[in-house]
Amino acid sequence: MAMADVMKSCLDSIRQISEEVEGAVIYLDAGCTEAFQFIGAVPLLLELGACAVCSLENASALDAVVDWNLNGKNAKKMVAITSRLLSDAHRYILRCLSMHQAILHCTIFTSISEVAHSTYPDSPLGPDAFREYESLLLQDYEELVRKCEIEKKSSSRPSVFGRSEASILGENLASEDEGWSKFSPSEEEIPRTPRENLDEPNSLVTKRDGLFRVDISVNHFPMILCPLSPRVFVLPSEGTIAEACLSSEHEDSLGPGLPSISTGVPSDGEDTPPGAILTAHLLYHLAAKMDLKMEIFSLGDLSKTIGKIMMDMSSLYDVGRRKRSAGLLLIDRTLDLLTPCCHGDSLVDRIFSSLPRRQRSSSSSVNQNKHGPGTIQRAPLDAQIPLGKLYTKEEPAIWPIEGIEAFLSGWSSNEPSSPIPVPTDRSTISGETSAQSEIGSPSGSFVTTENHRGAEYLEALMDRKTKDAAILIKKWLQETMRQEKVSVNVRTRTSFPAASDLQSMVKAVAKDQSSLLRNKGIIQLAIAAAYSLSEPHTSHWDAFVSAEKILNASCGDTSQTLSAQIRDLINTSVLVKTPDQTEQNKESSQGLLSFRDALLLAITGYILAGENFPTAGSDGPFSWEEDHCLKEAIVDALLENPSGARLKFFHGMEEVLEANLNKHKSEKSKEDSSNQSALEDFDDDQWGNWGDEDAESNNEQVYGDMQLKLELRDRVDNLFKFFHKLSSLKTKNVTLRNGPLGLESSYGGDPYMGKGLLYKLLTMVLGKYEVPGLEYHSSAVTRLFKSGFGRFGLGQAKPSLGDQNVILVFVVGGINCHEVLEAREALSQSGRPDVELIIGGTTLLTPNDMLDLLLGS
Repeated sequence: MAMADVMKSCLDSIRQISEEVEGAVIYLDAGCTEAFQFIGAVPLLLELGACAVCSLENASALDAVVDWNLNGKNAKKMVAITSRLLSDAHRYILRCLSMHQAILHCTIFTSISEVAHSTYPDSPLGPDAFREYESLLLQDYEELVRKCEIEKKSSSRPSVFGRSEASILGENLASEDEGWSKFSPSEEEIPRTPRENLDEPNSLVTKRDGLFRVDISVNHFPMILCPLSPRVFVLPSEGTIAEACLSSEHEDSLGPGLPSISTGVPSDGEDTPPGAILTAHLLYHLAAKMDLKMEIFSLGDLSKTIGKIMMDMSSLYDVGRRKRSAGLLLIDRTLDLLTPCCHGDSLVDRIFSSLPRRQRSSSSSVNQNKHGPGTIQRAPLDAQIPLGKLYTKEEPAIWPIEGIEAFLSGWSSNEPSSPIPVPTDRSTISGETSAQSEIGSPSGSFVTTENHRGAEYLEALMDRKTKDAAILIKKWLQETMRQEKVSVNVRTRTSFPAASDLQSMVKAVAKDQSSLLRNKGIIQLAIAAAYSLSEPHTSHWDAFVSAEKILNASCGDTSQTLSAQIRDLINTSVLVKTPDQTEQNKESSQGLLSFRDALLLAITGYILAGENFPTAGSDGPFSWEEDHCLKEAIVDALLENPSGARLKFFHGMEEVLEANLNKHKSEKSKEDSSNQSALEDFDDDQWGNWGDEDAESNNEQVYGDMQLKLELRDRVDNLFKFFHKLSSLKTKNVTLRNGPLGLESSYGGDPYMGKGLLYKLLTMVLGKYEVPGLEYHSSAVTRLFKSGFGRFGLGQAKPSLGDQNVILVFVVGGINCHEVLEAREALSQSGRPDVELIIGGTTLLTPNDMLDLLLGS
């Protein structure tokens, strides 16, 4: 039987829509573009006969003219694939139709099912969502074309809209209160391509009121995923499912991007977060596409809710079909917040933490504002690789500038429909200008572009720790050098390669353009690894690791020792330079942690304190005196460094703190200058001028400073209430408090960091131990067998997750690569080579992502 492969399943799903793709202009939204980059789907779409692959948000009237397959005919078909609600994508789809009048058939694929559309709170569509949207889109399109025709007849401009499309669409589309996205006033006028030769006898297009009617169909396409490898996947960062709220606002909520704290109390069905509904539908249809019959198990309150929704969707049809049996394990992220907050031993985590990410599309901001504070802005997975790092100021460029321009223009995947600005100055390519200019290079494709072995590379790296992964990249480069018959003077012995060694080998491999294109996958991956292992990134990561080791070691002592360590980290963070100073002298801040870094370590410290000192204080793990000292340290740090106040707890105080700091600096400089002049011009007669004339201004200043400190202390008090909530993660959950999953040394491992929850859970499951708190969700058919036919001896025994040969683990809230590595270790140590383990999550989490999810930005 075929191995379970998420990437192959995604590509097979695209092949199943080959009839719609052939001869069509394909439009992908930002989420689909990100997903299709990971599976290498764009070459497949062109292979299936697509005329062009374009960006839905950045559509152009010239898209229909581009014909990769050179059939010499205008495209009569359009396919839009979106990872968003139909109401969110509506304005973009309507704009594409209005630009291409030659389009006769429009097919729309959405990753959100018809039932999910009807149950999602922000969707205006009903139970028959797809058919409703077909008629609404056709109605809006015909009304738009009719108004444009009337305006063209009365206007002297025959080929361009007399009015902006924004104003026309604003009248035709439903109001924003009804859930429909409208064009912003800044949308430009867009020309349209006229219909030609449409009065053909065999044409299936009909006319109504003198207008050609477009054939519109809406279909469900669930396989819009971002596979980091064939067995590890996350959801697109700009898709509705990843952005949907996972927790409604209440006392156990940690924010919309994470499930609530699990207390073991079942939630009310009316309070089910939208993210739970969408996730359940996605996993249900994912299993159907992969021909898997899921036995569902859950751990955590929100996971249990998702499991129940999936069971309600099951039917006799699902049971009767011949499918491969598999176990689905749903886990709440909040059961283990420590693992994604810490800096584990994973090179892939280092790469995603160090590399800058692509900016989110403008449409995402509009939708965020529309749906309110309940949605989450996830960081795009499209990591930008600094190709300019190949050059230094001392060395001349190996490639001609024209070659670099051709490479950047031909392989940029950021915006498929618009060319990128290519630098013509050698200094820009060399990274001598701004960081953004330096990053102007191919983005995202280093991960899993099938044509360049990206999937094989990343899958191998995710199974290894940082040192072993770096050595493996070095071996790949050496093998590539032998194939290209080039050599370079680097250390050949097996050792941890320096970033400079990797850069030298990459320069040798990319000696010309043909070699560059042949070895694009390993070149980009090696540059990304070298970038993450270079300064200041490696020193910053190592500083985090050292601080986390100290915090873990302090847990074996007393709560006073742990709180003192956290306070020292906060006090030390004041020494870090401002961003401008750091840019001028990058070496000055190597190894030092900023205030935001100290807050992330404080989160780690409070979670550790809650696990080790749950009864130290009445409101938290520390005593009142220890909490007070930590609060004062944070207040002083914010007064010294106002840039650290860019968090939701201090929203609105950034400018006040900045002005206060500047005022004190100016007053100090004036005081120093006045003291110097007073010493030079000292005279006994001037004693009479020293008196009470400055007393009033000094009192006003003291009152202003005191008022600012009081308001700041109130904000810090709220921050520490959140810290106390984080420290109660273990005490509120019975399974973690009393069960074996809560013991740090239950299953051996590293004494400093211990193992994450996923490792412990899989070790117990694969060892076929009883997991406390793990709930099995039986379908309606299974319950029928158990209650009805069971009396005749035909009942079915409760299945065991450990008996399954295919296990899909999905972490609701996100995963990181270090716990993927730990999960693979648990599988290898179990002695079960027959088990196929697939790991998925809502998003890919880095420590910085966790800070944004918990404290906001």
